Amino acid sequence: MNNKKTLKKTLNIIVPFLLGGTILWWMYRDTNFSDMEEIVLHQMNWGWMLFSLVFGVTAQLFRGIRWKQTLAPLGEHPRTADCIHAVFISYASSLIIPRSGELSRCGILAKYDKTPFLKALGTVVTERIIDSLLLLAITAIVMMTQLAVFHSFFNNTGTSVNDILRGFTTTGYLVTALCLIITLLFIWLAMKRFSFMQKIHTMIANIKEGALSLKGVENKGLFAFYTVAIWASYFLHYWMTFRCFSFMEGLGFTAAIVSFIVGSISVIVPTPNGAGPWHFAVKTILILYGLADTEAVTFVLIVHTIQTALVPVLGIFSLIALGMRSAVNPKTSTH
Repeated sequence: MNNKKTLKKTLNIIVPFLLGGTILWWMYRDTNFSDMEEIVLHQMNWGWMLFSLVFGVTAQLFRGIRWKQTLAPLGEHPRTADCIHAVFISYASSLIIPRSGELSRCGILAKYDKTPFLKALGTVVTERIIDSLLLLAITAIVMMTQLAVFHSFFNNTGTSVNDILRGFTTTGYLVTALCLIITLLFIWLAMKRFSFMQKIHTMIANIKEGALSLKGVENKGLFAFYTVAIWASYFLHYWMTFRCFSFMEGLGFTAAIVSFIVGSISVIVPTPNGAGPWHFAVKTILILYGLADTEAVTFVLIVHTIQTALVPVLGIFSLIALGMRSAVNPKTSTH
């Protein structure tokens, strides 16, 4: 039994890295990295890059504050700082084990604020539903205004509805099947983790209570504001990086929003912070908007690497902050 658990945990970590690493290797196998080094050290505008990181922080801040708001109708009132720290840590943990962040942030509140784990998990379900609906709405609007670009994207990536069966190579089928299997595997493993916590009917009841917490949110207008602020921050976190590179000057808002949407959808594939699928999807869209291939792959690698580096920094900061609080007041870290 222990061997099976160890194997599952090992696969949980290795497979996403292997998938993302394989895609990255394929994309950058012929790249001259000395040229990228020259861009980073001498050509890139670091002022705009650092400014973009501000919005990476605000996105997580707003998410933490919004989460506290959804917990209030359940009679749970964790510290705002703890909600934010939990979100910071959740993103960092997902770099190691994709999709583990939802569990880790609920565990943080259970440890430091005695918030029932499953109720907190239910509110996370609510968040994901709301965010998915907003992303779908934005995607629908963007697609209606940019149908020609999306049509080209689907054709170029072998996902055209009309040509999907004919256009897929053997490699295309294998990669698509592998991504689907890995995604389903992670969903299954996540569900398996819950089985030991409580009896199934109690678990479902608690999750349902948390998921329905939005009905009792006192200020729904404020909730809507936080939701829009989260996604506006995500977009600005990405869009500001366009100003870092001279070769991006010809691309405007439309290219930014379309590539942002496609990139956001691509991270459904469980790799660390979307590494691999995000690079490929965003690169493809930028090329369709006229960017040269070498410039596109340079942009996505530099931006993703720098912005991903922010995630563990925030996670470590929160772990230290919570650890210092526990050292001062040990009772806050007990159930």
